[in-house]
Amino acid sequence: MKSANLNPALPRAIAAFVFLLVHVSAPTAHALAPVSNPNDLPPVSNPNDLPGAPSQTAPSFEVGSKNLRTTAFLAAASGQAGFSRLDPTPPTGMSTDDIIKKFGERESAFAKARDEYTFRQTVKVNTISDETSKPDGEYQQVTDIVFSDAGARTEHVVFAPQNTLSRIMMSQADFDDIAHRLPFVLTTPELPQYDLTYLGRQKIDDIDTYVFDCKPKELVKGKRYFQGKVWVDQQEFQIVLINGKSVPDDLRRGHEDLSPPYTTYYQEVDKDNWFPVYTKADGILHFPGGSGYLAQDVRIRYVVKYEDYKRFHAKSRIIYNGETLTPDTKQAPGTTPPAATQPAAPQADPNALPPPDPDAPAMKRPK
Repeated sequence: MKSANLNPALPRAIAAFVFLLVHVSAPTAHALAPVSNPNDLPPVSNPNDLPGAPSQTAPSFEVGSKNLRTTAFLAAASGQAGFSRLDPTPPTGMSTDDIIKKFGERESAFAKARDEYTFRQTVKVNTISDETSKPDGEYQQVTDIVFSDAGARTEHVVFAPQNTLSRIMMSQADFDDIAHRLPFVLTTPELPQYDLTYLGRQKIDDIDTYVFDCKPKELVKGKRYFQGKVWVDQQEFQIVLINGKSVPDDLRRGHEDLSPPYTTYYQEVDKDNWFPVYTKADGILHFPGGSGYLAQDVRIRYVVKYEDYKRFHAKSRIIYNGETLTPDTKQAPGTTPPAATQPAAPQADPNALPPPDPDAPAMKRPK
């Protein structure tokens, strides 16, 4: 999200148009800067007891002489409904490398399968008033992800009320995140881009999972990544929950483009695959002041729902400059993005859990 203060002369009509620039296969955002880990929390005496309130010592990011912070809303690692205590003992029957290899293969198969499904995507973004703790601005859009008669994947906006956000403007990076990173998929070709650290085993409702810390090995210019924790089903070897953040944020003075931490829940939509069904993000974005505009803290909350999955019995294709991209393709054919010079962000706290959310779906297998 960008601060609306960064360009006070921008007409509201143009700002509203920016919100409609959503594409399922949109290219990733421009070069951004590294961020610290939003899941870091201060040390505690008991590794399974973390503060349930928003952290008062959120990680800091330096932007020139200003201090920029992003606050993650994290829950206690013990006592949160649905989550057992994290068991750090090694897995039995296979190595962690075998688990990573197996779930990479399953995620690759799922990525191809999801490209053959239609679904409805509902996005609601709110800014939250400091005085009332209630929404004071809203962007909403309901889109059907469908296929044309020719079998090409496309989208059809079915509901888009007037945008009333005034303190922030959503950027193309936000829309790219909604399409590609909130419903995180980690395929075999993408595994070499990430460092995965086994943290232990944990039960979520009825699902036994392996828990991994996940962070990019390097930040490549022009690309964004997921950083945080992933929970992998021990039976199906697919991701069933993620909690983290899209990185990197743009911290350049006057161009700040920030995003909050989020949690995505998956459900077994058919007997073979776990599909993303619900994402919630909640955090405080800290925009520093500059020439002609004031510093401001904006609490942002958004919910994305992916519903009504239906298989379309024809393979979809994504065309870029006349060439067909595969589901795992993340860049234009024939191009190699340059490596960024910034180091990757630090590792997440192994005990941090997603914030309690009464609206989140239960983690259960279909009967």
